[in-house]
Amino acid sequence: MVNTRSQTKMAENSDLLPLLAEMKKSMEKGQEEMEKGQEKMKKGQEEINKRHEEMKKELEMGQEEMKNLIRAEKEEMTAHVEIQVEEMKEHVNRSIGKVEEDVQGAKTEIDEVQGKISVLEQRISDLEIRPNNIPASPELMYSRPIVKSLTFDGQTSWTVFKTQFDVVSSTNGWTGPVKASQLVASLQGTEAEVLQGIPAEK
Repeated sequence: MVNTRSQTKMAENSDLLPLLAEMKKSMEKGQEEMEKGQEKMKKGQEEINKRHEEMKKELEMGQEEMKNLIRAEKEEMTAHVEIQVEEMKEHVNRSIGKVEEDVQGAKTEIDEVQGKISVLEQRISDLEIRPNNIPASPELMYSRPIVKSLTFDGQTSWTVFKTQFDVVSSTNGWTGPVKASQLVASLQGTEAEVLQGIPAEK
Protein backbone atom coordinates (compact mmCIF):
# COMPACT_ATOMS: atom_id res chain seq x y z
CA MET A 1 0.00 0.00 0.00
CA VAL A 2 2.78 2.32 0.91
CA ASN A 3 4.64 1.43 -2.16
CA THR A 4 1.68 2.28 -4.28
CA ARG A 5 1.45 5.77 -2.82
CA SER A 6 5.15 6.31 -3.29
CA GLN A 7 4.92 5.13 -6.81
CA THR A 8 1.94 7.33 -7.45
CA LYS A 9 3.79 10.35 -6.07
CA MET A 10 6.81 9.56 -8.17
CA ALA A 11 4.60 9.22 -11.17
CA GLU A 12 3.06 12.61 -10.47
CA ASN A 13 6.50 14.12 -9.98
CA SER A 14 7.66 12.65 -13.22
CA ASP A 15 4.72 14.35 -14.93
CA LEU A 16 5.66 17.71 -13.36
CA LEU A 17 9.28 17.57 -14.40
CA PRO A 18 8.63 18.40 -18.04
CA LEU A 19 6.30 21.19 -17.00
CA LEU A 20 8.87 22.58 -14.61
CA ALA A 21 11.53 22.33 -17.25
CA GLU A 22 9.28 24.16 -19.69
CA MET A 23 8.51 26.85 -17.14
CA LYS A 24 12.22 27.23 -16.36
CA LYS A 25 13.00 27.48 -20.02
CA SER A 26 10.26 30.05 -20.49
CA MET A 27 11.51 32.05 -17.55
CA GLU A 28 15.07 31.98 -18.88
CA LYS A 29 13.79 33.11 -22.27
CA GLY A 30 11.80 35.91 -20.65
CA GLN A 31 14.84 36.93 -18.64
CA GLU A 32 16.93 36.97 -21.78
CA GLU A 33 14.36 39.05 -23.63
CA MET A 34 14.17 41.43 -20.68
CA GLU A 35 17.95 41.81 -20.72
CA LYS A 36 17.82 42.45 -24.45
CA GLY A 37 15.09 45.02 -23.87
CA GLN A 38 17.16 46.72 -21.21
CA GLU A 39 20.17 46.71 -23.51
CA LYS A 40 18.05 48.18 -26.26
CA MET A 41 16.72 50.83 -23.90
CA LYS A 42 20.28 51.58 -22.82
CA LYS A 43 21.36 52.00 -26.42
CA GLY A 44 18.30 54.16 -27.07
CA GLN A 45 19.16 56.36 -24.11
CA GLU A 46 22.74 56.64 -25.34
CA GLU A 47 21.44 57.58 -28.78
CA ILE A 48 19.17 60.19 -27.22
CA ASN A 49 22.06 61.58 -25.18
CA LYS A 50 24.26 61.63 -28.27
CA ARG A 51 21.59 63.42 -30.29
CA HIS A 52 21.07 65.85 -27.45
CA GLU A 53 24.79 66.67 -27.42
CA GLU A 54 24.76 67.12 -31.20
CA MET A 55 21.77 69.44 -31.00
CA LYS A 56 23.44 71.35 -28.19
CA LYS A 57 26.58 71.81 -30.30
CA GLU A 58 24.52 72.83 -33.32
CA LEU A 59 22.64 75.35 -31.19
CA GLU A 60 25.88 76.78 -29.83
CA MET A 61 27.31 77.01 -33.35
CA GLY A 62 24.13 78.72 -34.55
CA GLN A 63 24.29 81.20 -31.70
CA GLU A 64 27.95 81.93 -32.47
CA GLU A 65 27.17 82.42 -36.16
CA MET A 66 24.32 84.74 -35.23
CA LYS A 67 26.62 86.75 -32.95
CA ASN A 68 29.21 86.99 -35.73
CA LEU A 69 26.55 88.08 -38.20
CA ILE A 70 25.20 90.73 -35.83
CA ARG A 71 28.75 91.91 -35.12
CA ALA A 72 29.54 92.14 -38.84
CA GLU A 73 26.30 94.02 -39.55
CA LYS A 74 27.01 96.41 -36.69
CA GLU A 75 30.57 97.06 -37.92
CA GLU A 76 29.33 97.60 -41.48
CA MET A 77 26.64 100.00 -40.30
CA THR A 78 29.12 101.87 -38.12
CA ALA A 79 31.54 102.20 -41.04
CA HIS A 80 28.73 103.45 -43.29
CA VAL A 81 27.65 106.04 -40.72
CA GLU A 82 31.25 107.19 -40.25
CA ILE A 83 31.63 107.63 -44.02
CA GLN A 84 28.42 109.67 -44.16
CA VAL A 85 29.57 111.82 -41.24
CA GLU A 86 32.92 112.48 -42.95
CA GLU A 87 31.14 113.41 -46.19
CA MET A 88 28.86 115.79 -44.29
CA LYS A 89 31.88 117.35 -42.55
CA GLU A 90 33.62 117.88 -45.90
CA HIS A 91 30.46 119.41 -47.38
CA VAL A 92 30.06 121.75 -44.40
CA ASN A 93 33.74 122.76 -44.57
CA ARG A 94 33.43 123.48 -48.30
CA SER A 95 30.28 125.52 -47.68
CA ILE A 96 31.98 127.46 -44.88
CA GLY A 97 34.98 128.12 -47.13
CA LYS A 98 32.72 129.39 -49.92
CA VAL A 99 30.83 131.65 -47.51
CA GLU A 100 34.12 133.04 -46.19
CA GLU A 101 35.26 133.72 -49.77
CA ASP A 102 31.96 135.45 -50.56
CA VAL A 103 32.21 137.53 -47.38
CA GLN A 104 35.78 138.50 -48.20
CA GLY A 105 34.76 139.43 -51.74
CA ALA A 106 31.85 141.52 -50.46
CA LYS A 107 34.17 143.21 -47.96
CA THR A 108 36.60 144.05 -50.76
CA GLU A 109 33.79 145.52 -52.86
CA ILE A 110 32.57 147.56 -49.87
CA ASP A 111 36.10 148.87 -49.30
CA GLU A 112 36.34 149.86 -52.96
CA VAL A 113 32.99 151.69 -52.81
CA GLN A 114 34.01 153.41 -49.59
CA GLY A 115 37.22 154.49 -51.27
CA LYS A 116 35.33 155.93 -54.23
CA ILE A 117 32.93 157.70 -51.87
CA SER A 118 35.85 159.23 -49.98
CA VAL A 119 37.41 160.41 -53.25
CA LEU A 120 34.10 161.93 -54.39
CA GLU A 121 33.56 163.66 -51.05
CA GLN A 122 37.07 165.07 -51.25
CA ARG A 123 36.43 166.32 -54.79
CA ILE A 124 33.17 167.96 -53.69
CA SER A 125 35.00 169.54 -50.76
CA ASP A 126 37.69 170.85 -53.12
CA LEU A 127 35.07 172.41 -55.42
CA GLU A 128 32.87 173.80 -52.67
CA ILE A 129 32.68 177.63 -52.61
CA ARG A 130 31.30 179.40 -49.59
CA PRO A 131 28.52 181.91 -50.54
CA ASN A 132 29.39 185.60 -50.16
CA ASN A 133 27.75 187.65 -47.44
CA ILE A 134 26.37 190.07 -50.05
CA PRO A 135 24.00 188.30 -52.43
CA ALA A 136 24.33 189.10 -56.09
CA SER A 137 21.70 191.39 -57.56
CA PRO A 138 19.11 189.84 -59.88
CA GLU A 139 20.29 192.09 -62.70
CA LEU A 140 23.80 190.75 -62.46
CA MET A 141 22.59 187.17 -62.22
CA TYR A 142 20.42 187.39 -65.29
CA SER A 143 23.03 189.31 -67.22
CA ARG A 144 25.63 186.55 -66.79
CA PRO A 145 26.01 184.13 -69.70
CA ILE A 146 24.99 180.53 -68.98
CA VAL A 147 27.65 177.94 -69.86
CA LYS A 148 26.52 174.34 -70.40
CA SER A 149 27.50 171.95 -67.59
CA LEU A 150 30.37 169.51 -68.24
CA THR A 151 30.37 165.72 -67.92
CA PHE A 152 33.09 163.57 -66.39
CA ASP A 153 33.32 159.88 -67.35
CA GLY A 154 36.94 159.24 -66.43
CA GLN A 155 38.26 159.55 -69.98
CA THR A 156 40.01 162.85 -69.19
CA SER A 157 42.12 163.55 -66.13
CA TRP A 158 40.48 164.85 -63.00
CA THR A 159 42.81 167.87 -62.91
CA VAL A 160 41.73 169.02 -66.38
CA PHE A 161 38.05 168.46 -65.59
CA LYS A 162 38.36 170.31 -62.27
CA THR A 163 39.90 173.33 -64.02
CA GLN A 164 37.15 173.36 -66.65
CA PHE A 165 34.46 172.88 -64.01
CA ASP A 166 35.83 175.79 -61.95
CA VAL A 167 35.65 178.05 -65.01
CA VAL A 168 32.06 177.00 -65.82
CA SER A 169 31.07 177.33 -62.15
CA SER A 170 32.54 180.80 -61.91
CA THR A 171 30.95 181.90 -65.19
CA ASN A 172 27.52 180.64 -64.18
CA GLY A 173 27.85 182.02 -60.65
CA TRP A 174 27.15 178.75 -58.91
CA THR A 175 27.20 178.79 -55.13
CA GLY A 176 28.51 175.91 -53.00
CA PRO A 177 25.36 173.70 -52.91
CA VAL A 178 24.57 174.40 -56.58
CA LYS A 179 28.16 173.67 -57.51
CA ALA A 180 28.06 170.37 -55.62
CA SER A 181 24.78 169.42 -57.31
CA GLN A 182 26.21 170.23 -60.74
CA LEU A 183 29.30 168.15 -59.96
CA VAL A 184 27.17 165.15 -59.01
CA ALA A 185 25.09 165.58 -62.17
CA SER A 186 28.24 165.73 -64.30
CA LEU A 187 29.43 162.25 -63.29
CA GLN A 188 28.85 159.65 -66.00
CA GLY A 189 29.53 155.93 -66.51
CA THR A 190 31.60 154.12 -63.91
CA GLU A 191 32.37 157.39 -62.14
CA ALA A 192 28.69 157.70 -61.22
CA GLU A 193 28.67 154.27 -59.52
CA VAL A 194 30.18 155.76 -56.38
CA LEU A 195 26.92 157.68 -55.85
CA GLN A 196 25.22 154.40 -54.87
CA GLY A 197 26.82 154.50 -51.44
CA ILE A 198 26.00 158.17 -50.70
CA PRO A 199 22.68 158.96 -48.94
CA ALA A 200 20.31 161.18 -50.94
CA GLU A 201 20.33 163.92 -48.28
CA LYS A 202 24.08 164.46 -48.86
